[in-house]
Amino acid sequence: MPTICSGISLVVLLNACNVGKHLPAKERLYAGTDINITADSTVSKDEQKAINEQLAALARPKPNSQLFGFPYKVALYYLFGEPKKPKGFRAWFRRKFGQEPVLASAKAITSNIPNWEATLVNQGYFGSQVTGQLKESGYKARGVYDVEVKPRFYIDSVAFMVDSTPVRKALLAAYRRTILKKDDPYNFDNIKLERERISQALKQRGFYYFLPDYIAILADNDSSIHRTKLYFAIKPDMPEAAGVPYSIRDVFIYPNYNLSTARQDTNIRRAYRTDEAFHIVDSTKHFDPRLFRDIVAVKPGLRYNSRAQDLTLSRFINLGAFKFVRNRFEPDQQGDSAVLDVHYYLTPYPTKSVRLEIDGTSRSNNFNGTQAIVSWRNRNYFKRAELLTINANAGIEFQIGSGAQNITNYRFGADALLSLPRLLSIIRLGYDQRQALPKTNITLSYQVIRRGGLYDLNSFQTTFGYAWRQNQQVEHIFQPFNITYVRPSNISTAFVDSAINNPYIFRQLVAIQNSKQLILSTLYTFNYNSSPRSVSPNTFRLSANIEPAGNLANMLFNKRDDYGDKIIVGVPFAQFIRVDVDARLYRKMSKNVTWANRVFAGMGATYGNSKGMQLPLTKQYFVGGPNSIRAFRARAIGPGLFTRDTLQQIQLFQDGGGDIKLEANTEIRAKFTKYLEGAVFVDAGNIWTYSNNDIFGESAQAKFSPDFIKQIAIGTGVGLRIDLSYFLVRFDLATPLRKPYKTDGSEWVINQINFRDSAWRKQNLVFNIAVGYPF
Repeated sequence: MPTICSGISLVVLLNACNVGKHLPAKERLYAGTDINITADSTVSKDEQKAINEQLAALARPKPNSQLFGFPYKVALYYLFGEPKKPKGFRAWFRRKFGQEPVLASAKAITSNIPNWEATLVNQGYFGSQVTGQLKESGYKARGVYDVEVKPRFYIDSVAFMVDSTPVRKALLAAYRRTILKKDDPYNFDNIKLERERISQALKQRGFYYFLPDYIAILADNDSSIHRTKLYFAIKPDMPEAAGVPYSIRDVFIYPNYNLSTARQDTNIRRAYRTDEAFHIVDSTKHFDPRLFRDIVAVKPGLRYNSRAQDLTLSRFINLGAFKFVRNRFEPDQQGDSAVLDVHYYLTPYPTKSVRLEIDGTSRSNNFNGTQAIVSWRNRNYFKRAELLTINANAGIEFQIGSGAQNITNYRFGADALLSLPRLLSIIRLGYDQRQALPKTNITLSYQVIRRGGLYDLNSFQTTFGYAWRQNQQVEHIFQPFNITYVRPSNISTAFVDSAINNPYIFRQLVAIQNSKQLILSTLYTFNYNSSPRSVSPNTFRLSANIEPAGNLANMLFNKRDDYGDKIIVGVPFAQFIRVDVDARLYRKMSKNVTWANRVFAGMGATYGNSKGMQLPLTKQYFVGGPNSIRAFRARAIGPGLFTRDTLQQIQLFQDGGGDIKLEANTEIRAKFTKYLEGAVFVDAGNIWTYSNNDIFGESAQAKFSPDFIKQIAIGTGVGLRIDLSYFLVRFDLATPLRKPYKTDGSEWVINQINFRDSAWRKQNLVFNIAVGYPF
């Protein structure tokens, strides 16, 4: 293979000197663009750099790909000569590896000049001039431009020209929220945004037919001080209808619209009128009319408002009950007033559906298996677009590579979720009614895990909560009731006997016996996303959770068991508070490169009924694995310096996690093609216990301490991602840089990296396969 590659490279190099010979007579290969900027002293270096980058991006044509100045793709294009067959090898090779030569053209130079000058004018550099020419060198030519940048103009004032007509009076009201401020640089893109904003503001005041093109912009420039006064006015030739405010007369809703039965589904004679004066054509009464009261923000008798219309459509689409949503406005004259009739055509999804999912799993702890999920769904359970989903699942996991310690797990479970597009609460919860509908979510689930014939772990959970959006950026989730009951059963005699002489298994037995617990908690989640409309290259996301448990039960119940723990129906309940924050920052470095970062910090503290204990197993933190520190297998790190296993020594059982977690991840993601991405990443973190206990032994140093920095695990690696549009398949290969559990002064293992050593690879290379990004 190396010989073949060397031979191809030699052929390409020998062909390099012949690129010019293959070009058409008297033509030159376009090699790129050079820009020489001469700027006024008031134009800063940063501004000049930005102008250079902007003009270079606008330059046409784009040169062929080059490697160290050599147009290698053009050389490959000519390598085997002209194709004789459109589907032959030569034609295929050209399409796959070659690139048609981009020829230099004086016409392109003359075309770029007015475009560049217009760009400078739009940025406020009035009077700037551009000249250009082609400079030839051998078989190549470059476009060389001289750009003379004049002083930039700044906004002196912004005024709106109004009178007593309705549309111009509304224009004055729109002035209060102008985005153009005094002393801002003149920028035509911002002026266009202001015109769009004014148009939307007028549409929200009833002017249904108004468009941004009906706004004139006048500029009064003072060249002596480089200032401009901007005036916004309504064009005199604006159509008459655009200056008339419209009101809503009637709202017609067709919730069972279908093309095959359109005449019957839209027969207004069959409509009934609701308390909100909506006209609904639904002869089967498939939907409760109160549903449309919650959704439709366009109300009869009110002025037309584009914001209310957009909100209504958004609610219909996001409701999940309708497959297609379409609307139509019908203008009319009612006396001296202009009115609109609104028609909503809604095509519902099938109310009931069943789905079967079968998938395979491969975990980083050598567990492989499969599971089947049967899901039944009703999209309109109480006739107000409530979504009821009932799932039943069964699965099997078997462990390989552990010899006689191989075990097989079985999993069986069922769950139900009822989601209502409204708030069910005796207490009034305030939310922004200009946003998507709030939701009330109720869940009920049961699951049993049978672990290798050693023991069974049963868990029951039910939740009741709300989810609503404060605005486009902020979402709240509040679960006042969250009940989890975990109970072990069928603990085998062999498991108990094996724990007598094995401290590791003994800790597992104690943890399992103590896992019988009732958790009564309240959960609040705050989610923030930076504005989707921002032009900033940065995207920020924040998710914070706070979960107190057992406080109300502690006040209401005083009965205790033989160990002194307070109990409910014979079961001790947990008392703790758990708080964590997940912050993510994504920066767009270029069109195809993104820098992704995540920081996670979480802590849980037990008290009262659970004082001196760890958090319940279902509430503990873990690190390692494909979505955490990828250089270590799942649960292979911590708490603290405790060593449960390194990378390949898979234990028969797994210890619990920690009460405190710190983790940081950074990753550079590069998009190679539409379907292929690459990544380079570094992960760091660990978990700790909140208080001293003997679960992990005194020498483990599992408790969080001021020396926590010395106990951080660090790993790095590379990744390959396949983007299949609907989902992304991720392959990450990672290796540790720092192993915190090495207490002999050799925690850093960078100097031990040796990819040629099979023993090192076996102990230090971790291959992760997952679906979706890690963060």
